[in-house]
Amino acid sequence: MRHSWQSRAAVAVTAIFALTACGTDAPPVAAPSTEPSPTLSTAPSTAPPTTPPSSAPPKDCVTRTLDGLDLAGRAGQLLMVGVPVDTPTGYASAVRQYRLGGVFLRGRSTHAASELGGDIATLQSKATLPMLIALDQEGGSVQTLKGPDFPILPSAERLGAGPIATLRTTTQDSARRLSGIGVNLNLAPVADTVPADIGKANPPIGAFKRQYGSNPAKVATAIRTVVPASQDAGVFTTLKHFPGLGRVRANTDTSTNAVDNVATADDPYLQPFAAGIGAGSAAVMISSASYPKLDKDNIAAYSKPIVTGLLRGKLGFQGLVISDDLGAAVAASTLPPAERAVRFVAAGGDMVLTIIPSHAKPMSAALIERAEKDQAFRVRVDDAARHVLQTKERAGLLKCG
Repeated sequence: MRHSWQSRAAVAVTAIFALTACGTDAPPVAAPSTEPSPTLSTAPSTAPPTTPPSSAPPKDCVTRTLDGLDLAGRAGQLLMVGVPVDTPTGYASAVRQYRLGGVFLRGRSTHAASELGGDIATLQSKATLPMLIALDQEGGSVQTLKGPDFPILPSAERLGAGPIATLRTTTQDSARRLSGIGVNLNLAPVADTVPADIGKANPPIGAFKRQYGSNPAKVATAIRTVVPASQDAGVFTTLKHFPGLGRVRANTDTSTNAVDNVATADDPYLQPFAAGIGAGSAAVMISSASYPKLDKDNIAAYSKPIVTGLLRGKLGFQGLVISDDLGAAVAASTLPPAERAVRFVAAGGDMVLTIIPSHAKPMSAALIERAEKDQAFRVRVDDAARHVLQTKERAGLLKCG
């Protein structure tokens, strides 16, 4: 599932972190034959018609699909909305009305795989285009699906401290179970590194043992294992939370005070993200914390220097850029929901995640309105929609027969 851009990104990433770990001529006319004509016609022989110049090559599936979407359809592809994991079909009308690019299965469930798979298939059948179906299946305290068909997963901290082979097989088994019910995107793995001297004092990650370790090189090794293990088993990975939540002392879900005053463009704590990019991760999630040395004015989700400059530019990531929750998270609450979507896409993001279904309407309307007034933003919407569709094509969701 690797592409050439991933290989180029891997080369660029390795350099960054070396210090840390149809012709148009007519066909020739045949020479006159000296044999008798095999027909009774006495009409003079004529040369074959000249072949017209070849037309442009056919458009690829992504381009054809994008061309078939109007602005509202393109804006819809940029939205991933939360739906209850046990009752997702109740939101089928919103999926169709806003032409959503994806849904996030929120909450916790112990339902059987057959029941979950049936609901996901029903919801998919209502979509204009097949959707990305996402959830949080990290392990430890962050595991959406549990029960007989979805065994309890160890925390990342525990897996990171054990054999790589165990990490690989655990990830593969989990991904196969998810793929079997129609889930195609896991909002994992956590690529954040929590320093040993902070540990549980880091509320979003360390307190729940969501990190693979306290050394970025060790975390990078784990990420390099998890990405192919999951993706080769049918579920795309999402590296989170770029550019890192391991050093903050507040949780973006509950506070606007999550700040990393250390992170720079040469931060060794970027190494796990770089490793995941090099391994071909389909997606990267942008955090909602602040990083003053990278952008003193905006949280990461609204920061062009972080999303476009650092992630796209310096690290060379060309896949899907998704936000952390811009719905219920307090860190995002300083702006109205509509403006949150516009700011994220303007910064270089592709898919806006909100766990609040009612936000689909204002977010979609705002993206459309801004694109209608601002040609540069319209180009950005088209670019973001292309990234979403490319991810879907890679997942085998697009059909252009």
